[in-house]
Amino acid sequence: MPLVTTTEMFKKAYEGGYAIGAFNVNNMEIVQGITEAAKELNSPLVLQVSAGARKYASHTYLMKLVEAALEETNLPLALHLDHGDTFEICKSCIDGGFSSVMIDGSHHSFEENIRLTRQVVEYAHANGAVVEGELGRLAGVEDDVNVSEEDASYTKPEEVEEFVARTGVDSLAIAIGTSHGAFKFKPGQKPQLRFDILEEISRRLPGFPIVLHGASSVVPEYVKMINEYGGAMPDAIGIPEEMLRQAAKMSVCKINIDSDLRLAMTATIRQHLAQHPDHFDPRQYLKPAREEVKKMVAHKIVNVLGSDGKA
Repeated sequence: MPLVTTTEMFKKAYEGGYAIGAFNVNNMEIVQGITEAAKELNSPLVLQVSAGARKYASHTYLMKLVEAALEETNLPLALHLDHGDTFEICKSCIDGGFSSVMIDGSHHSFEENIRLTRQVVEYAHANGAVVEGELGRLAGVEDDVNVSEEDASYTKPEEVEEFVARTGVDSLAIAIGTSHGAFKFKPGQKPQLRFDILEEISRRLPGFPIVLHGASSVVPEYVKMINEYGGAMPDAIGIPEEMLRQAAKMSVCKINIDSDLRLAMTATIRQHLAQHPDHFDPRQYLKPAREEVKKMVAHKIVNVLGSDGKA
């Protein structure tokens, strides 16, 4: 099965009250863990690549890994650029075979965001790809994304209709209280998603697919494992899974998950090497790490996204 765009999978997700998991990939083990879980649960899937991951693994290697995943799973898979910030990188990914790109113009003025997003949309649609835009800015740090709390802002519902109409985007990432990275909230701060903003956006854009970035839950067990085996991570609070599930039942059709993948892999590798200090073969510690990624993704598919059995 070839790569697909997100158009049909988002339509089904919206109508079915579930969301598609968009999992960031960096290497072979992460791709395998994600796709094996999706195959066993018969779940549609978005594999997404940040600009940083593309630099790390190279476009060619990542494309071959995704091709292997398509062959192994026979699932509907979309390959998506996460947080492209220029027309050039979006064009490069589209030309290189991506079926979906995000153009993040949220750091620009409203008019410049529209101009840049429209430019990407015109090129993508002419070449069979789809586009995710963004309104509002999430705080946090992850790869090339670095937004302070002072610079963060909620999406303004009164802007979404004009933005979608003038740009022609296929989906819209919004800011309603999620945050990038593993350190989302200060100690004692209670995570709270602004469902009132989501409801108003849904009212203004009926049937239109909404995206949540920064939606990892920062699994406490992984943080504990990392610290137990030599780490120094502060206590981190992520987005409660019940909030994400509620969003998935509304107009949110795509939920991005990256930090939880990193934590699962790092925690497992730290534990393995601490318990087996004589191991030096990467297969010995990457195999259990891959299994933990698979386990975590399966949990998200069933308990957060609700996309199991929907492929």
